[in-house]
Amino acid sequence: MAYKKLSEQVMELSNPQRSDTFVKLFQEAVRSGKIDGAYLPERFTMPKQFTRRGSTDTYQRDTREMIFDHTPDFDAWFEETNRDLAAARRGGNIKPSMEAVESGLVDFQTMVEETRRKMQASFEKGQALGKGRAKTTSGKKKK
Repeated sequence: MAYKKLSEQVMELSNPQRSDTFVKLFQEAVRSGKIDGAYLPERFTMPKQFTRRGSTDTYQRDTREMIFDHTPDFDAWFEETNRDLAAARRGGNIKPSMEAVESGLVDFQTMVEETRRKMQASFEKGQALGKGRAKTTSGKKKK
């Protein structure tokens, strides 16, 4: 049996910025029994560069070192996981802006329909509020 350290395997990732996700997936695979692995009493630094919100400086995180059984089953799991992590992540919703509309990233007609729906709901809410107040105050004004 050939044993390998998690830190050595992380260096083989095609996208080192996804090393934190890989470590989580690896630990999940060990926990579920897909991979045979054990913790070692040492730590290693992940290659991912983290940034603090509102700042330009970067930092790296340490995680617990693990040793695992390097088998053909592991190689198949690693190839699939590495391929999934290398694929471009789908970003969140695109913020509506002039540039986004002009470049076609945001559908203008969808924005128009959504705006009209919101305006109509707001108008109806205001009308309902006004009607509710008119009913409660109409009886009290008689003096």
